[in-house]
Amino acid sequence: MKLSARNVFKGKVKSIVIGMVNAEIVVELPSGTEVTSIITKTSAENMKLKEGSEVYAAFKATSVMIAID
Repeated sequence: MKLSARNVFKGKVKSIVIGMVNAEIVVELPSGTEVTSIITKTSAENMKLKEGSEVYAAFKATSVMIAID
């Protein structure tokens, strides 16, 4: 796998919630940190994702905003 994103973390699928169009995927990293991603239902099905599947969470962003109340 080659990817232009620099922030790639390996983890395991902790939970999946399948909706009508999208799927919410919670990935647990080795540190115990959880990352949640929303992908299309079709993508989740094509990748045959299930709880326990080993996956990579990849991040690519041009900016990160911080806010306070």
